[in-house]
Amino acid sequence: MTILDLISSRLVFADGGFGSLLIERGFSGGVPEEWNLSHPDVVESIHADYFRAGSDYVHANTFGSNRVKLAAEGRDAAARFTAAGVAVARRARDAAGRGFVALDVGPTGKLLAPLGDLAFEDAVAAFAEQVRAGAEAGADFVSIETMGDVLELKAAVLAAKESCSLPVFATVAFDARGKLLTGADPAAVVALLEGLGVDALGLNCGLGPDTAAPIAAEIVRLSSLPVVVKPNAGLPRVDAGRTVYDVGPDDFAARMAAIARGGARVLGGCCGTTPAHIAALRRACEGIEPVPVTRKTRTVVSSYTHAVELRDEEPAIVGERINPTGKKRFQLALREGDFPYVLRQGFEQREAGAHVLDVNVGVPGLDERALLPRVVRELQAVLDLPLQLDTSDPAAMEAALRAYAGKAMVNSVSGKQVSLEAVLPLVQKYGGVAVALCLDDDGIPETAEGRLAVAKRIVREAEARGIDRRDIVIDPLCLAVSADPRAAAVTLRAIRLVREELGVGCVLGVSNVSFGLPRRETVNAAFLTLALHAGLTAAIVNPGSAPVRDAYETYRALLGLDPHCETYIRTHPPLPKGEPGSSGTQPPSAAAMAPAAAPETLTGAVRRGLKAEASRLAAEALAAGGTPVSLIDEAIVPALDEVGRLFEQGTLFLPQLLTAADAASAAFEEIKKALAARGAARESAGRIVLATVKGDVHDIGKNIVKALLENYGFDVIDLGKDVPPERVVETAKREGVRLVGLSALMTTTVPAMEETIHLLHAECPDCKVMVGGAVLTQEHADRIGADFYSKDAMGSVRYANEQVRLGRAAQAAPRGPAGR
Repeated sequence: MTILDLISSRLVFADGGFGSLLIERGFSGGVPEEWNLSHPDVVESIHADYFRAGSDYVHANTFGSNRVKLAAEGRDAAARFTAAGVAVARRARDAAGRGFVALDVGPTGKLLAPLGDLAFEDAVAAFAEQVRAGAEAGADFVSIETMGDVLELKAAVLAAKESCSLPVFATVAFDARGKLLTGADPAAVVALLEGLGVDALGLNCGLGPDTAAPIAAEIVRLSSLPVVVKPNAGLPRVDAGRTVYDVGPDDFAARMAAIARGGARVLGGCCGTTPAHIAALRRACEGIEPVPVTRKTRTVVSSYTHAVELRDEEPAIVGERINPTGKKRFQLALREGDFPYVLRQGFEQREAGAHVLDVNVGVPGLDERALLPRVVRELQAVLDLPLQLDTSDPAAMEAALRAYAGKAMVNSVSGKQVSLEAVLPLVQKYGGVAVALCLDDDGIPETAEGRLAVAKRIVREAEARGIDRRDIVIDPLCLAVSADPRAAAVTLRAIRLVREELGVGCVLGVSNVSFGLPRRETVNAAFLTLALHAGLTAAIVNPGSAPVRDAYETYRALLGLDPHCETYIRTHPPLPKGEPGSSGTQPPSAAAMAPAAAPETLTGAVRRGLKAEASRLAAEALAAGGTPVSLIDEAIVPALDEVGRLFEQGTLFLPQLLTAADAASAAFEEIKKALAARGAARESAGRIVLATVKGDVHDIGKNIVKALLENYGFDVIDLGKDVPPERVVETAKREGVRLVGLSALMTTTVPAMEETIHLLHAECPDCKVMVGGAVLTQEHADRIGADFYSKDAMGSVRYANEQVRLGRAAQAAPRGPAGR
């Protein structure tokens, strides 16, 4: 029996937290995975306790055994620690006489490019090495855990699928708002993981069972796969000097039983949960009949933050403007590498209401296989809309699909055998919604019935390759009515036939119908209305066309898809009395009434994360007589403040925060050049030491804080990761800093943070210490003596600015009665 056989027959129980139990048994810092070799008996005893408590499987002590985290341990450390961890877990399993061993794969501790410095393929290679070692050592399946970024999640899943044939589970760490670190919601996570072909998915860590319950329910509603739920035992708190969690075994079990009744299939625990929690959980779930796992029929594409469902109730607008066909200026931008121009097309379409962006970079003479993934990365760095990858080159398509953070639309596959054999395997491997063109080796059929026949063939071929028909949308194609008067009617009938007989969605390039006619937008708008009424679920159009947008919004209002006509009213305000159109005459179009697009400002470029634009605009402003101080105080800092405020409100996420910081850095580089030319230097707001504490190899939090602090004028002395307390203190003394920031993301490294704080306070009494990290709370920070705890990067910036203000106020204050 495999783990998948077990899940199909009953509820399955995982193990609980590992790190806190390791600390209880003597671990005091360093690399937890090294204990697989130095203290295998201790590691085995923890696994044995979980098997005795009723766990059906345990996670090998391999969470951090990848080459990125273990770079300081030697070239083969990842493979050695992984193999040893699986071997120890197998011994515990064999002694128990039952159960399974999961190869535990955790994040690298770094952000992937373009947000960080870890290349996607380097992450894939690191995970692949770990997976191969675990599979060869005898793991029963791969369990990818605690991921906070969909791109790193994708790297880990691809590594697992490409390196072994074992089942793959994947769980992510949501915050209380139901978002990952980089902003993904449950729908985006489910879309990505189902597209990549994992065997089970869900959530772990980060939350207690109460907060996790509604997120788990949403995942169950969305997913066609078994759902895994492994929350923490509530929040950590301090009791008699020890870190404990606020949800005991019985309460944990009762809350988890409710989650099981709601449809979760695999249940376990994460931080703070013990064998007692798992034993209570198993008892509480006795007699609960598992909720059947049901296939969902949703057709979904996703970005790194959210999903877009293609459905009748909300037809999607696919923006067509990122396409060089017939656009000389766009072709020139691609030839010259003018990516800011390309990004502006994306921003304009998003602001005009596009739900998805078509991306085509096919220009003769350019290397599309390199250019398409480059443009995908550039767009996803600043825009959160899902993309439709549009190319006839399968190699370019695969490169773009591999780079894409989400589940893309794949435009396109046709009924030609060569196309089916080239494109469908890519959709099967990387996930995506395939746009299927109704043409074959004989061309485009003249009749609707002929196009339906091609569509049926494509669907059969796709299903034979394991692609669900929900992940196919049919493009019935439309020719110009100026050349064939029946063209529109045939296309409309084909849409109806596809919807009725195949039950899949339809997408259409609407503007093809009007080639050769005057006032093309009028024709496009009318045809869009007819196509939507026939059952079109996604329209490839120019969302900036006022007639097209009017037709779309009017259709939604008339069909009851726009409750109380709210969108229509908002976008079509009443005209003032006496204006043309206010008494029954034809009003001007929305395009005519809209002001001309405002030129990009430095503030706007920073806010949008447009690095090249910010650099150019800063240089131009300085050349025109602007001063460095005015640019900083009136443009750059206000933009960063606005992005920071939106980040704290939860309406902007980490990628936008970091790209804004990058854009600000680019602007500051121009300011530095101008100051150097004048023989001056930019005034520093102060110096700060940052470090990830001893034993912790996670750079994410520290690097985010560093990027923001530098853009607010601070000079940051970055000591890196795994930094001993003595080095932090020595640096603080030598540099005379008044603020140190410490980061820890692992439960096992909080004692090292406490030691560092106490040493700093003893040796540098005037130095303040701010702390942060996923395992910390305000109570934790207070207990270990920190001066300030920040739950996010912007809080650190605000505290640093406050310390600067207080320091200056203290320097300016009079001393004594005579002002001495």
